[in-house]
Amino acid sequence: MPHARPDRRRPDSLSDLSMAVHAGNAPDRGHGALRVPIVMANSYELPDDPSAISWSATAPGLYTRNTGVNQAALEAKLAVLEGGEDAVALASGVAALHAVFFTHVRAGDHVVVSDVTYEATWRLWTELLPGRYGIEATFVDVSDLDAVRAAMRPETRLVCVEAIANPTTKVADIPAVAAIAHEHGAIVMVDSTFTPPPFYRPLADGADLVVHSLTKYINGHGDAMGGAVIGRRELIEPIKADAMVDVGGIISPFNAAQIQRGSVTLPLRLRQTFATAAVLAEHLAADPRVEYVAYPGLPSHPQHDLARRLFGDRGFGGMIAFAVRGGPDAQNRFVANLRLITSAFSLGHDDSLIVHVGTEGGRVAAYPEEFRTHGHLRLSVGIEDVADLVADLAAALDATFGAVDDGSAAHATDPAVVGAGV
Repeated sequence: MPHARPDRRRPDSLSDLSMAVHAGNAPDRGHGALRVPIVMANSYELPDDPSAISWSATAPGLYTRNTGVNQAALEAKLAVLEGGEDAVALASGVAALHAVFFTHVRAGDHVVVSDVTYEATWRLWTELLPGRYGIEATFVDVSDLDAVRAAMRPETRLVCVEAIANPTTKVADIPAVAAIAHEHGAIVMVDSTFTPPPFYRPLADGADLVVHSLTKYINGHGDAMGGAVIGRRELIEPIKADAMVDVGGIISPFNAAQIQRGSVTLPLRLRQTFATAAVLAEHLAADPRVEYVAYPGLPSHPQHDLARRLFGDRGFGGMIAFAVRGGPDAQNRFVANLRLITSAFSLGHDDSLIVHVGTEGGRVAAYPEEFRTHGHLRLSVGIEDVADLVADLAAALDATFGAVDDGSAAHATDPAVVGAGV
């Protein structure tokens, strides 16, 4: 049965909420289903004369490793939501990162990478790619634009940054970094997993490629893995040919359909999550049992003014880094005393998740002093009621340290606060 072809156009008359529902989706021509059905076939019927077919074509209707129906629908949505020309959906966020590096960097090239970055990115650029392919990486504090300029070389091909860095929440000046990179003939890749659309669109600020771990906010329900790269078609098509068709990093039809389903509520989830995160960050920062809080929405954050410039009134993200007093043992006891917030190694889910990260590993050297001294907890705020989350944090602090009577647990829990943001 033929299936509806997704429309990659962005209707200017539609809001972000409406686009999240309708982009990449159309009634199925074969059965009239209102959603693109899950097509689990790995092969498709060929025409009577297949002699003109390119077996490496990256279009639906040939072989699912070359692009499946559900993958194409998801890619159409992602391109629209990010404001890009094209997208490629792959098996995981790390597959998406590797796809960019594998496709667009060659032996002898040089890359500039944020010194605070996702652990898999750090390993790719410190272990795998330099050792096996002879590509040199320079890690640099991307909040220091002079340092970025100084790191650029004639052979610099790629600059890799995160809009809000994992895990320290450092904010990168994407327009300024992009301008520096383009002056030197390099392309800019932004890992925007912490900053999904419509919260932030790096392509509009000069980025060439945007990477997402679809497993996180865009799926949002903790039940499917995927990754994506979005950008100009001339940069995406080689990724489809190299990393998808030839290497085989394809996303499964089922995962693509799950993520497509989850993405429908993305703007609504972000609005709730970001508004709640702002409340929790203020609550934690006011508690004397908390050592520090790193959240771009707090005036104490080193890049607070930059975050306001980049993100406007849409919020400051849903990720909070903080530490409670007393060192690793106290951190672990605090996490164990939480009842609503779950200790888990992920982020961007509908439920709030927390993980205790230690102070070991090579990339930790670039962390702020308070992170290196005290370690940190990474809290991914979900869509639960803000008052319930405040109560869970307060109860865990009380159970860990004993109660305090300073009024810190009784501010900023008005439900009316939740509704601002994205």
